[in-house]
Amino acid sequence: MTSPMKLSDLAASIGAELSGEGSVEVTSCATLEEAQPGQVSFLTNPKYVKLIETTRASAVVVAPNIKSDRVPLLKAKDAYYAFRNAVVALHGFRKHPHAGVHPKAHVDASATIGENSVLYPGVYVGARARIGRDCILYPNVVVYDDCVIGDRVIIHAGCSIGQDGFGHATHRGEHHKIPQTGNAVIEDDVEMGANCSIDRATLGSTVIGKGTKFGNSIVIGHGSKIGPHGLFVALVGVAGSVTIGRHAVVAGQVGIAGHLKIGDQVTIAAQAGVMDNIEDKSIVIGQPAMPAGQARRVYSLFTQLPEIVERMKKLEKLAEKYMDAAKADSETAAAASSDATPPGA
Repeated sequence: MTSPMKLSDLAASIGAELSGEGSVEVTSCATLEEAQPGQVSFLTNPKYVKLIETTRASAVVVAPNIKSDRVPLLKAKDAYYAFRNAVVALHGFRKHPHAGVHPKAHVDASATIGENSVLYPGVYVGARARIGRDCILYPNVVVYDDCVIGDRVIIHAGCSIGQDGFGHATHRGEHHKIPQTGNAVIEDDVEMGANCSIDRATLGSTVIGKGTKFGNSIVIGHGSKIGPHGLFVALVGVAGSVTIGRHAVVAGQVGIAGHLKIGDQVTIAAQAGVMDNIEDKSIVIGQPAMPAGQARRVYSLFTQLPEIVERMKKLEKLAEKYMDAAKADSETAAAASSDATPPGA
């Protein structure tokens, strides 16, 4: 926690317009419900705007259209980013208990580690691996041989970079391992949550593009290439040889089949199962994944399936009744026509 800041100074540092008393001092950040005097909170979802009238926070970071006479407001066009900057100003980033490579980390003699990088206990860095500058590898991260980590990369506990990809040739009912001769490349400014696994490529490189952010337990198959500045929420699984464009947003528990091409600025909703290529700027939902508009129509009907089935059964019975009646009328007409025919005609 930093020293107290006046609201006027905090507003200037985060690029916000102050509405209210600027001499108020703040020391930290908290949610609207939990904030106490001396703390700053934020509001980005309009449905929670009523909480401004009950919060005990000394100030709230909001969008420019929000008003309140009760509490000072820090107004910014991008309120969430402004609040992020307020957290940085008041709390700062995590302080590491040591500098450089911890004695209980293992770094192969042929590996290289850039300046100002921090490796926690239990980290393993294999032969010829390269780690850039200003990186942070938390406990028990494994970087296999020949893999490359760029600058300012943050890898949280338990991640594995460059283990063998899932490559086997099936011959006469047996699965034979294919040597995985490539590597994995993590570009600059990537952050990975805990327990992510990035396969090395069979040939060439598996690539995680610059600025991409992963949640926990993300699995990327061998030879896949993730474009820059993607956002992947927890439990995403990407099979091998997939290409994903820039600024993709992939929500939790999404599964992507192998050898697909996902375009730029694509959004894939939670638990979607992607089985086909996706064009640029598409939003897809469902299993199998389909365009959002179509998916909403499908799922609106899906929730009504029991009622639709009952209606279909009633319609089938009604159709059978009319068909039986029509058949009877047809037989009666045929009989009447036969009776009306003169003998010998």
